[in-house]
Amino acid sequence: MTAVVAPATIDAVARGRVRRAARRRSVIAVLAVLVVVAFAVTLMVGRTFYPPGDVLRVVLGQEVPGASFTVGRLRLPRAVLAVVAGLAFGLAGVTFQTMLRNPLASPDVIGITSGASAAAAFAIVVLGWSGSAVSVTAIVAALGVAMAIYGLAFKDGVVGTRLILIGIGVAAMSRSLISWVLSEAGAWDFAEALRWLTGSLNGTTWEATVPALVALLVLGPLLLACARQLAALQLGDDTASALGIRVDRTRVVVIVAAVGLLAFATAACGPIAFVSFLAGPIAARIVGPHGSLLLPAALVGALLVLVADLVGQFALGTRYPVGVVTGVLGAPYLIYLIVRTNRAGGSL
Repeated sequence: MTAVVAPATIDAVARGRVRRAARRRSVIAVLAVLVVVAFAVTLMVGRTFYPPGDVLRVVLGQEVPGASFTVGRLRLPRAVLAVVAGLAFGLAGVTFQTMLRNPLASPDVIGITSGASAAAAFAIVVLGWSGSAVSVTAIVAALGVAMAIYGLAFKDGVVGTRLILIGIGVAAMSRSLISWVLSEAGAWDFAEALRWLTGSLNGTTWEATVPALVALLVLGPLLLACARQLAALQLGDDTASALGIRVDRTRVVVIVAAVGLLAFATAACGPIAFVSFLAGPIAARIVGPHGSLLLPAALVGALLVLVADLVGQFALGTRYPVGVVTGVLGAPYLIYLIVRTNRAGGSL
C-alpha cells in the first residue's frame, strides 16, 4: 500500500528548502563582504594610515607617493597571501572533516601540517636550505605524509577513527623531529625555522604568494566541483556507492587536491595554527547543517587569517605572528570539543 503525502507536508518541505537556501546565500554574501572589508583595512592600517582613495589608486596601478611602496610592495602581498592561505586552509580543513565525518579530522590534528613543518625545519637547519627549496620540501612532505597516513589507515576502506588516530601518532613523531632539529640549530637557523614553524605573514613577497594563488585557482574549483560527492561520502561508503559515487577514486582525488592546497599555503606562510580546524565548525554554526560547507568554510578561513593578522600586529601592544593568535583561539576549542565528545559518550 502506497503512502500518500499530504500537500501541506510537501509545501512545508519546499518552504524549508527555500528558507535554508536563502540563509545560505545570505551568509555567504555577508562573509564575502566581511573578507573584503578586512582586506581593505589591512591595506589601509599600519604605521602610516592611507585613506581608501589612495589604496584604491595603488591597487589599480596608479603611482601614489609613499603609498605605492608601502601599500603596493609591503601590505598588498601580505593581504593577498592572508586571503589565499585562509581560503586554502579553510577549504582543505572542511574537506577532511566532511569526508571523514569528524570535526577532529583536520590537517592540523592528523599530522599533515606537522609533517610539512618537520621537513621544512630539517631543510633549514640540517641541510642549510632556504627560500624556494624549503617550500618545495614542505609541499613534497605534506603530500607524502598524507599518502602515508591514508595507506596506513586503509583496510577494507578508510575508517575515520583509524585515520585520525594514525594521524595523531604521525603528528607526535613529527613534533619530536621538530624538537630535535631545533635543539641542534644555531642562533640564525633557529630564528628562521621558528618563524617558519609559527606561521607568519611577515616579510611576504609576491614570489611566495603567486604559487599559493595558482594552486588555489587550480585546486579550489576542483574541490568545489566535488561537493556532491563529498556529501554522499558523509552517508557512508556503501550508501555513496549505491548513489553511483566511485568512492575510492573520489577520496583519492579529494585528498590530493586538499593536501595540495594545504601544502602550497603552508609553503608560503608556514602552518597557521588551527585555521583549517576552526573554519568548518564555525561555518556549520552560521550556515546550518544542510548543504555544502566548502565555500562558507573557505570564506571563514580567509576572515580568520585577516582578522588574526590585524590583531597580532596592532591590538596586543607588541607584534605577534598570525599563527600565535590563531593558536590562542584554536587550542581552547580543541579541548572543548574533546571534552564534549567524551561527555556525550562518543568517540573520535
